[in-house]
Amino acid sequence: MDKVKLVEMGPRDGLQNEPAQVPTAVKIELVQQLAECGLTHIEVASFVSPKWVPQMADGSEVLTGLSRKQGVVYSALTPNLKGLEAALAAGADEVAVFTAASERFCQKNINCSVAESMARFEPVLQLARERGVRVRGYVSTVLGCPYEGDIAPAAVARVAGELYRLGCDEISLGDTIGTGTPNKAIAMLSAVRQEVPLLRLAAHFHDTYGQALANLYAVLEQGLRIIDSSVAGLGGCPYARRASGNVASEDVVYLLHGLGLNTGVDLDRLVNTGRWISRQLGRENGSKTGRAWNS
Repeated sequence: MDKVKLVEMGPRDGLQNEPAQVPTAVKIELVQQLAECGLTHIEVASFVSPKWVPQMADGSEVLTGLSRKQGVVYSALTPNLKGLEAALAAGADEVAVFTAASERFCQKNINCSVAESMARFEPVLQLARERGVRVRGYVSTVLGCPYEGDIAPAAVARVAGELYRLGCDEISLGDTIGTGTPNKAIAMLSAVRQEVPLLRLAAHFHDTYGQALANLYAVLEQGLRIIDSSVAGLGGCPYARRASGNVASEDVVYLLHGLGLNTGVDLDRLVNTGRWISRQLGRENGSKTGRAWNS
């Protein structure tokens, strides 16, 4: 059966914008429940300045506090060398760097130009290679920017290609504000795959306009087989007003199983995990499947 790799973003991208501090123990429990659901790639923490993302200040404690499950990759976001060193010391199996296809978004998000962000990544990638750790590259605003509007597919391809040539093992393409539609997603992917092999590309689609599943189906039809998602639809973007969370992992798994694709995920357990974390956060479950599922 055709297999799709799911990268679970809930513990990092999902929780990073929660207004109230989430206890470290809850973060650890979330990661461990997700691993028990059969998810094999979980982004656990972000090693950015606590000044900018206070919710992620306990990344080391989360990573070191896990009871690790064999076969699960526990990753962390590491924007610079200091972040990488902290993540490696805490035992991250994989790390990620991030930039954008939009110059203005890059300036707002990480206070530098796209070119400057690439220069910052070079020592990060070099040290990661020396330590034998895989690196993921995120490209934000691939289907639209809150400051620049539509983004040309060629601009996305240029940034993704540069990350790949720098040594990123996988490139995640983010519709940060969720404005994309299927034809735009296909056009973007068609341009990017000229620079990066399709099997190294992931879709990271937010659901602000309710288009994430349609966009995912469109790129699945093009052969893409890596999807980022977030349990219970947790998440958002601090630099993109009104951007809702990532597409819900439960909804993605329901779609994939309906298409006859293999995820290795126990949907019933995943639904229960989404309901649990929603209760912990005191918020509505953002997954339609999670709300409808009888278990």
